[in-house]
Amino acid sequence: MPRMGSSLFAFPDFRGATRKLILWNLAAYFGLLLAQLAFREQAGELVASFSFIPAAFLHGWLWQPFTYSFIHIGILGTLLELLSLWFLAGFLESMHSDGWVMGLYAVSVLGTAAAAIVIYVASGTLGYSLLPIPLYGCFGGIFGLLVAIGVLYGDMQFMLFPLPIGIKARYLAAIYALVTIAMLFGQQRMYAFAELGGALAGMFYLRLAPGRGFSFTLSEKWYGLRNGYYRWKRRRAARKFEVYMRSQGRTVRFDGNGKRIDEDSDDKRRWN
Repeated sequence: MPRMGSSLFAFPDFRGATRKLILWNLAAYFGLLLAQLAFREQAGELVASFSFIPAAFLHGWLWQPFTYSFIHIGILGTLLELLSLWFLAGFLESMHSDGWVMGLYAVSVLGTAAAAIVIYVASGTLGYSLLPIPLYGCFGGIFGLLVAIGVLYGDMQFMLFPLPIGIKARYLAAIYALVTIAMLFGQQRMYAFAELGGALAGMFYLRLAPGRGFSFTLSEKWYGLRNGYYRWKRRRAARKFEVYMRSQGRTVRFDGNGKRIDEDSDDKRRWN
């Protein structure tokens, strides 16, 4: 993967996976606001049902790993998250396909939820009291994107907005990781551990994912299986036709693809 030089603070193009992620999160944010206005008494229950709570997930609320990243509380925090998502996802999408970026984000989000489950179960097994904090927001996916940039484009320099200070991507990712590790010793250790899980899931994605993303690879596998099935049906029909023609006193042959072999072609008649 080529290394990049310095870069000014500028947001990339708003397209592809980046646009989808931003618009989905915005739609979920305003949809939650409208729902809270309509059901004021149940607003807290509504947020809790779509946030990620390990205990609730283990008791059957299986949709939470897929919905918690769309729950945003507070306009300032939401703005910072979506701006970070726009910048990081847009930058990666300029180098990779939108399917690859979408896969990285999704794996990081699910890895964050998986890490929260691990620390919750481990704390209960060891008899260690852990403050239950519901997880919400796309912080896990953002951390996964940041780690990907730090690994693939470590020499790329970014401006620390609003300060006129440049920093390399690998150092920015390392600082973010150190801050998260320090949070493990505070009250929000589940939040911090889950965030590190999202980064680790992003690392696994970088090592294992195909170059064009899992979605593209799965679609190619599906079309390959479908085409193989059609070729098998064509060969089977060809064999049945051969048997039928032999019963009629005629001989026809087909190749391995089910295509008829014309033994009486013009070239053969010419040489015979």
